[in-house]
Amino acid sequence: MDKNDICIRLEQIEDYRAVETLIRESFWNVYRPGCSEHYVIHVLRDDPAFVSDLDYVMELDGQLIGQNMFMRTVIDADDGRTIPVLTMGPICIAPALKRKGFGKRLLDYSLEQAASRGFGAVLFEGNIAFYGKSGFDYASSFGIRYHDLPEDADASFFLCKELIPGYLNGVTGVYQTPQGYYVDDADVEAFDKHFAPKQKLKLPGQLF
Repeated sequence: MDKNDICIRLEQIEDYRAVETLIRESFWNVYRPGCSEHYVIHVLRDDPAFVSDLDYVMELDGQLIGQNMFMRTVIDADDGRTIPVLTMGPICIAPALKRKGFGKRLLDYSLEQAASRGFGAVLFEGNIAFYGKSGFDYASSFGIRYHDLPEDADASFFLCKELIPGYLNGVTGVYQTPQGYYVDDADVEAFDKHFAPKQKLKLPGQLF
């Protein structure tokens, strides 16, 4: 992988459909039959919590191969404070280029940019085996709980990275997922009709 062939830049309006297509290809049949992530980003771009100057695409030799974006949200702290944080995603790399280092490079760059803008921490749902390589830990180790999750439930999917060291010192509380991530299945189906047909499959390991 020649780093000189890589470009990470802000997403532009003219990228929108290509990015949505890339996300659809990356997530199709992964967590559920079909996917909703391409519609989620379509909706989130108009959400007040969307951070437009942390909305990145990655190109290889001029071809779109990846993307990542961030949303503002909060931790409702147990002591009554509201702690501003970020959440992240969808984040993806073109399926043919996964496990080649592109995803980590895009992730690390976007996290560095978020830190440079003064954001204190990122919390989101992901796999510690991958995201731990970029400094994420289980959110429970910071005393942060996932909203609506029973105390005895597995929370190993819920991850956190401080962008400002010590930002979450003395903070315990409940993380709130931005409402824009919750989309209606009927709206997803209607939106998906604007893309090339793909077969939905029920596969082992899917969450939904």
